[in-house]
Amino acid sequence: MALTLGQGTGPLAGLKVVELAGIGPGPHACMILADLGADVIRIDRPGGGALSVVADPRHDLLTRGRPSVAANLKDPVARDTVLDLVAEADVLVEGLRPGVTERLGLGPDDCLARNPRLVYGRMTGWGQTGPLAHTAGHDMDYIAITGALHGLGQDKARPHFPSNLVGDFGGGSTYLVIGILAALVERGISGKGQVVDAAIVDGTAHLNAMASAMLAGGGFTEERAANLLDGGIPYYDIYETADGEHLAVGALEPQFFDELVTRLGIKEQAPGQAELGRYDELRTLIADTIRSRTRAEWTEVFDGTDACVAPILRMSEAPEHPHVAAREIFVERDGVVQPAPAPRFSRTEPTLTLSPHRAGSYTREALEAWGVADVDGLIASGAFVQA
Repeated sequence: MALTLGQGTGPLAGLKVVELAGIGPGPHACMILADLGADVIRIDRPGGGALSVVADPRHDLLTRGRPSVAANLKDPVARDTVLDLVAEADVLVEGLRPGVTERLGLGPDDCLARNPRLVYGRMTGWGQTGPLAHTAGHDMDYIAITGALHGLGQDKARPHFPSNLVGDFGGGSTYLVIGILAALVERGISGKGQVVDAAIVDGTAHLNAMASAMLAGGGFTEERAANLLDGGIPYYDIYETADGEHLAVGALEPQFFDELVTRLGIKEQAPGQAELGRYDELRTLIADTIRSRTRAEWTEVFDGTDACVAPILRMSEAPEHPHVAAREIFVERDGVVQPAPAPRFSRTEPTLTLSPHRAGSYTREALEAWGVADVDGLIASGAFVQA
């Protein structure tokens, strides 16, 4: 199968990225870059990673959009070939522990020596420096020490973590992509590459800036379900419906609150929005009212209004929501329903390219497309593996 570079249609078309495969936020960042049109070549270990969330490679959406090359990076031949790829690339992304790429001979100094214009993106939890830099960790550990985890959830007795959205992908991959794009813009001015140290601890703290502002200003209580956006007020909370489903109620502004109580049919008996001393009464009234009808019935009541009420859908239900469907937020590719590329652009609309596949499926084709010589010899030597 012939593989041709430059097939991406998004605004990053023509950008060349080398990805040293990791887990979680690193692959997600490279998925974003590939979704937006970049040519990304993914360097996997033979057989793929040890931590996979799916059994079928077609479902491994974080690896979509780029060909996988299986390489034994401890082999000097493989290392030198990767450096040849780096010499032609704009960006390298790695998500290994600090010091690992240096030991492999693929650290920033090695790569920038070959390509001074390279943007070298590093994705870690703790960062490249600091007392914890060389220790293991996962999403909840990183968001724990930044103060973000403590306030999450509406249970006053204990925090609740939101899967790995806040750390890995909110404070992690998103900030890595921001850093890479910023460094590319600066390179257009200076002509020089640089290292981007994207740490989940850094990004999560930055992501939580509004709470930091409220804390500094005295408008934030370090107690769960006690603040404006954590369920502390009755008109910004989650309520159960008659069928055991739930509604998200977010009627913060006065005009939206008025619409909420009007649509609920409780305007005459509801305490005022500013009557803090009657919030328990208001919460009970809203809860009892919402519990009287099903989620579908309330969805019909609030659909298209400014009450800021939405049904809480399961992931499997989300693609069928009229707004989600109209915007084609989810698409089906090779039998797999998945999020479409985001954000959107007026001229350079991104489109999906390669579907996920087994590690090393495109070793020969990808290396040839990137101009590597004697690929058959590299495979025969064992430095690279064709799956």
